[in-house]
Amino acid sequence: MKAFVVEKYGKDGVHAAEVPEPTVGDRDVLVRVSAASINPLDKLVRNGEFKQILKYKLPFVLGHDVAGVVTRVGSAVHGLNVGDEVYARPRDLRVGGFAEFIAIDMDDVAPKPASLTLQEAAAVPLVALAAWQVLVDRAQVKPGQKVLIHAGAGGLGSTVIQLAKHLGATVATTTDTDTEKLVRSLGADVVVDYTKEDFSKVLSGYDLVLDALGGANLEKSLTVLKPGGLAISVVGPPDAGFAKQLGAPSFLGLVMNVLSRKVRKQAKALGVRYQFLFMQANGSQLRKLGALYDSGKLRPVIDRTFPFDRTLEAMAHVEQGRTKAGKVVVSMVPDND
Repeated sequence: MKAFVVEKYGKDGVHAAEVPEPTVGDRDVLVRVSAASINPLDKLVRNGEFKQILKYKLPFVLGHDVAGVVTRVGSAVHGLNVGDEVYARPRDLRVGGFAEFIAIDMDDVAPKPASLTLQEAAAVPLVALAAWQVLVDRAQVKPGQKVLIHAGAGGLGSTVIQLAKHLGATVATTTDTDTEKLVRSLGADVVVDYTKEDFSKVLSGYDLVLDALGGANLEKSLTVLKPGGLAISVVGPPDAGFAKQLGAPSFLGLVMNVLSRKVRKQAKALGVRYQFLFMQANGSQLRKLGALYDSGKLRPVIDRTFPFDRTLEAMAHVEQGRTKAGKVVVSMVPDND
């Protein structure tokens, strides 16, 4: 089968290749891929950013989001059948959406939301799971709380805005002039145009900030939280909880605490909290999220769709910052781009 494979770590390490179809274990479903989507995580894994913890064996197929049709099920699989349309963010060390077929553990798979096309569904899993794990699992957002979401027009931000609004939060976001109308349509109550204003000068008293930018933006985010408020970053720096989540040796937890010491010290001085989140595969949560898409509470935002043969071009489109809003999808069905 054709796939896009990481042959070596680095910017030029991904190439199209012919590889064997994946082996299907007892708990696996084999999915014929209809579409996948590009995530910043693809770049990080390609570049080897997590190679000390996520020990992929080179070469491996890249791609963290997938939607398609089940073509085979393992002997222990239940609740999923040949012919089912499904979507998933396969677990770490078993990714591989940039291929014609992928074998996925049944616990990571969910039926595709009926209201979405397979191409739309491919844009959902990673960002929707991250949104759920930030807002529901970690922050336990309640009605009336104030949530700030950076980069609200992005794939993650556009999803978090919608879910936070569904949970009853008052939602603020940062974006640029061109996408202000979009983020308001998704439910943002307060929009800060970062090309004109400094969010830290105009916002205060927030219960939660979701940061997807890092660096100085994260440090400023701490200052808009109310006492006891929580800043969660999906770009780091990582903390010991990340190492524990991945089952890494304890010394790596110590290393990560060193990496995040500065921001944790700043948070403590302000009377607020900092956490790093690395989302996890979860088919059960995707089922819950699927119901929200089907009820109209959530909708995917797609920037552009590329044919599968142009997956490397799609990755470059994201990496070069050419995405205007939402996600970039690669489809097995050629379009007119």
